[in-house]
Amino acid sequence: MAESRSSNTLELSVSELSQSLKRAIEEQFGHVRLRGEVSGYRGPHSSGHCYFALKDQSARIDAIIWKGVFNRLKIKPGEGMEVVATGKVTTYPGRSTYQIVIDAIEPAGVGALLAQLEERRKRLAAEGLFDDARKQLLPYLPRTIGVVTSPTGAVIRDILHRIAARFPVHVLVWPVRVQGETTGPEVAAAIEGFNALPEDGAVARPDLIIVARGGGSLEDLWGFNDEIVVRAAANSMLPLISAVGHETDWTLIDHAADLRAPTPTAAAELALPVRSELQAQIADFARRQQSAQLRMLDRARGELRSLSRVLASGEELLAVPRQRVDRAGERLAAHVRALLQDRSLRLSRVASVLARHSPQAELARRRERLAGLGQRLAIALRSVRQNELRTVLNNHARLEALARRLGPAAERSVHDRRLRFGALLQVYNSLNYKNVLARGYALVRDAAGQPLRTAAAVTSGMALEIEFSDGRVQALANGASAREAPASPEPRPIAKPRARRKPKAGDDGGQGSLF
Repeated sequence: MAESRSSNTLELSVSELSQSLKRAIEEQFGHVRLRGEVSGYRGPHSSGHCYFALKDQSARIDAIIWKGVFNRLKIKPGEGMEVVATGKVTTYPGRSTYQIVIDAIEPAGVGALLAQLEERRKRLAAEGLFDDARKQLLPYLPRTIGVVTSPTGAVIRDILHRIAARFPVHVLVWPVRVQGETTGPEVAAAIEGFNALPEDGAVARPDLIIVARGGGSLEDLWGFNDEIVVRAAANSMLPLISAVGHETDWTLIDHAADLRAPTPTAAAELALPVRSELQAQIADFARRQQSAQLRMLDRARGELRSLSRVLASGEELLAVPRQRVDRAGERLAAHVRALLQDRSLRLSRVASVLARHSPQAELARRRERLAGLGQRLAIALRSVRQNELRTVLNNHARLEALARRLGPAAERSVHDRRLRFGALLQVYNSLNYKNVLARGYALVRDAAGQPLRTAAAVTSGMALEIEFSDGRVQALANGASAREAPASPEPRPIAKPRARRKPKAGDDGGQGSLF
């Protein structure tokens, strides 16, 4: 019976069972809100995801916050922190466990918020953001005040009313939300925006910033504990007054600001002096200055009267200077006489020197020197003429000798040129083909004027030009070449050679001797 029951049960794999359980749990529970204490939290993993657990007195469940969700969380989890987590329950088949994937997290009470606030305060204080050395002094009388607050609340009206009553100045309002998730980024952007305004721009750059909000619970003021707000306040180059909440309320921006005001109205009072008090103080300073000047004049008059009694009369004061002037006059007359004698002596010496160097004496000396130079020039000219005459005579003698040598040399040169010309003419005549034609030969050319050296080059009907020693004739080839000709005709009788005529003396018609 047991065997039949087991054989009818559906067989599942471990993965199929895990998937079935996963679907059942996710369909049954979907999104849930769990309240518990954070346990085993070690911060984000190297992948950016967070793995920890939520527990209460009797149970524990694994929890996961994915990287993208963790970066968007306003409230970060911490070890031992009691939170309310919203997420989806699912299973992890690799370990056969169930877990919650958290989408949002919030503190479970004021205690958790205070613990997180204290942890953040210690961490930012360790970075030096709250050091007194970073604090700036407030300007005594700012010309423009920038206010970061809600434009519709009672805070801005209280601040404007108090500024108008104490010392009216120009006020710039940067509207922000003072409650909710966007409070931190908006307040930080407002502080950075005021610092980014140019000093000489169209919108006046404030000399002082006031960050203000009315009272509220810890959750209402939580945006002013945001880390981005604290860093913006600490890095502000403009002096900043924090006026968030009532006198008993404290936020992290109060530690980073240059001055903390208990209320927004008190911030306006700390930012500006009272104009009427300043006017009264200035009037008091003017009265004190006038009385001090009168006392100083009275004291100076008394001192002057005392000194006038001590000083001697004018005659007594001038007696000694008069004696000094008389003695100086006597010494001056003696010095003048001595100076005149010295100048007269020097003048006589200069007159004698000028006489020696007068224009007439200088002109006589120049004339004597000029006469001597004229005599030397005449002697030099005579010497130059004699040298030039000798040079001309010598050149003339050389020219006559060269002329006598030029005639015979020219005759010898002409004779030698004639001998060379005759020899070259004999060589030319011996090599000239016309001498060969004169012995009874002929030169045959084709129509283009090119010589024909063989009978094979002649064809029937070919136009020929035959050159003899006494002229040229045109001919037309009318027979076959020697290779095609028939048997030779009868031999022609051999003519007797003519006796060669002896050339006469001076006859150059034939080839002469080369020697």
